[in-house]
Amino acid sequence: MDTKAISANLSVAPQITAHDVDTARDHGFRAIICNRPDGEGMDQPNFEEIEARAHALGLEARYLPITQGKVTDADAKAFGDLLTELPGPVLAYCRSGTRSATLWSLSEAERLSVADILAATKSAGYDMAGVVRRIVNGGKTPTDRADAEYDVVIVGAGAAGISVASSLKSRKPGQTIAIIDPADIHYYQPGWTMVGGGIFGAPKTAKTLGSLIPQGVHWIKSAVAAFEPEKDVVVLDGCRVVKYKRLVVCPGLKLDWHKIDGLVETLGQNGVTSNYRYDLAPYTWELVSGLKSGRALFTQPPMPIKCAGAPQKALYLSGDHWHRTGVLDRIDIQFMNAGGVLFGVKDYVPALQGYMNRYKADLNYFHNLTAIDGAAKKAWFEVKEPDQEVRTVEAEFDMIHVVPPQAAPDFIRVSPLADAAGWVDVDQATLRHKTYENIWSLGDVMNAPNAKTAAAARVQAPIVAENLADDIEGKSPTALYDGYGSCPLTVERGKIVLAEFGYGGALLPSFPKWVIDGTKPTRAAWLLKEQILPPFYWKAMLRGKEWMVKPEKVSSS
Repeated sequence: MDTKAISANLSVAPQITAHDVDTARDHGFRAIICNRPDGEGMDQPNFEEIEARAHALGLEARYLPITQGKVTDADAKAFGDLLTELPGPVLAYCRSGTRSATLWSLSEAERLSVADILAATKSAGYDMAGVVRRIVNGGKTPTDRADAEYDVVIVGAGAAGISVASSLKSRKPGQTIAIIDPADIHYYQPGWTMVGGGIFGAPKTAKTLGSLIPQGVHWIKSAVAAFEPEKDVVVLDGCRVVKYKRLVVCPGLKLDWHKIDGLVETLGQNGVTSNYRYDLAPYTWELVSGLKSGRALFTQPPMPIKCAGAPQKALYLSGDHWHRTGVLDRIDIQFMNAGGVLFGVKDYVPALQGYMNRYKADLNYFHNLTAIDGAAKKAWFEVKEPDQEVRTVEAEFDMIHVVPPQAAPDFIRVSPLADAAGWVDVDQATLRHKTYENIWSLGDVMNAPNAKTAAAARVQAPIVAENLADDIEGKSPTALYDGYGSCPLTVERGKIVLAEFGYGGALLPSFPKWVIDGTKPTRAAWLLKEQILPPFYWKAMLRGKEWMVKPEKVSSS
């Protein structure tokens, strides 16, 4: 645990674990403040885990979650009140400690001089220079001048953001480009299904973000607080201001673990797991490989979700393992799907239904997980069948794979860029914003009706780069997106149904049928997923190699 003393009463730290609470007590801390919202990262423990351990050790614990980039005056006052109320010394933490240091800086602004605040935070390793104007000006954010200015600013350094940066850099090497993202690690999330199936090790799916930022692209390691599109401005955490000529928005999705009552308290234990979190995917395999009899539940929340086939993938690989090890007849597999169909594109349903039959899985449609009690091994589902009264059903389990509800990040949902549902509002063909002509969006956060998959981002990135290049040259966008998305459904170890489709469910296969018939399970598709796509992702897609996805120019005449 890396703690940094800021004052006699307060130290701050990056994300801690339940084990670190013991260390904190041993170091004399008497209270803990959590400033990081649960579910913000793929590998963080939830506050309830920290709180439970703190109370067991006689420490106070408080939850003051601060969304990245949204430290308000009220937050700072609440933080100051907690420091007065709680027994000291106090340990506060967030993802890196910066939010906690910022809260302290703002809460002390009326008592200490700016110089004293900056000296204290600098000695702890936190640079608060970007908050000076806010301390002096009562939290007001001037936008008449920028702290930095670039030709193109990209929000989000996931698969979409890095890919579009690389593709644009190759087209317009003279443009100044910046990527904004506070993360330290970049994850190959499509690999987590394979981790949960015992095929990959988790470390194979992670690399440091710094190693992936394209050469010549500036990395602003910060969180976005707000957008001011009328002024071509992005406001960062700490009230720094970045001005742009063109903006690309692709920060990914928010996983809303808290929307299911009781889930956060039991994740990673009591047989409750999810391949949607880096640190939990190995637990999925631990549960699957250890289960010899009992009931296994696999859930799917309402759409939209990242990779809609992922809930089924976990089921298929689990069922295949139990089939191969001879215990399938002793395991009751239940697929609890909030939707009303097995898969949204009907051409792939026969093959998938065949595997559901093979694994003797019961399909429970219109079942949405709403609550869970891990210790009691019980889950509750709201059932909304057509023309029927809504009812709640209870199901017992020995293991349960949970897919969390998903939404656009808060700073997107409340921004001028969002539609009524909270997604970035784009033209589905050009991916240009419908209102602001110098803004584009791609990846999971925009509102085009396509599958939210890494394969979709792979196709979208060169299209957005091409259209940006057109705009820079004063031309109308000429590259059009057909809604392509791909979902390699791992129906058994060694075979995949390679679903590839576009808008309206139109089949868009990348290979001739004699190579890969996507409607049938094939060994070739498995080799593609297991051996070809991971290195392709790291070494080609993220580096702007547009193999098989280079956009065709569409005539405007």
